[in-house]
Amino acid sequence: MVEWIVEKGLIPYEAAVQFMEARIADIRAGTKDELVWLLEHPSLYTKGTSAKDSDLLDARFPVHKTGRGGEYTYHGLGQRVGYAMLDLKMRQNNKPDIRGYVWSLEEWIIQSLAEFGIKGERREGRVGIWVVDGNHENKIAAIGVRIRKWVAYHGISINLNPDLSHFDGIIPCGISEHGVTSIHAQGKKISMHELDCALQKSFDRVFKGATHQTV
Repeated sequence: MVEWIVEKGLIPYEAAVQFMEARIADIRAGTKDELVWLLEHPSLYTKGTSAKDSDLLDARFPVHKTGRGGEYTYHGLGQRVGYAMLDLKMRQNNKPDIRGYVWSLEEWIIQSLAEFGIKGERREGRVGIWVVDGNHENKIAAIGVRIRKWVAYHGISINLNPDLSHFDGIIPCGISEHGVTSIHAQGKKISMHELDCALQKSFDRVFKGATHQTV
């Protein structure tokens, strides 16, 4: 069983990490269910394990060093963060496959965007999900995971309607030749609740896990 929690307020980044660390320990111990946690953070930058200092262009917001994979990314109001705390050994028949898990996270995003007529795409060598805008490709969603004793945490972020200028303080995920976009910038003026519903519907298809929701 996968529990879902949908937060209504902003969650500080460090508090979220502490919560995830405690929860994955409980999942490993078998005392609590897997969890998908949907939330928003106040404006901040996170520095992944592969980040280069030169990719921080303007530290206009707090910068948090994090143990997740990847480089610099931005979190803030109008962006849906989905932290997935899942037991990979249990889900993958005791043969954990990190690449397969990342593919599933990508597919989760792609199918959720498709609910609103947005075509999200993978790109070889570029982490995240991309959309084609004329002659340009812009990033609409990011992925960053950490795995401890085969329990995964951290997860995804999807740009619903954040202030896209806030990404200017970093080179997102170390990729300077492409920009960022959002669901609203693609002309789909949906609500956060509508996005959350699509995320749960798509999760059930991609991960095929029974869920219950706590709002």
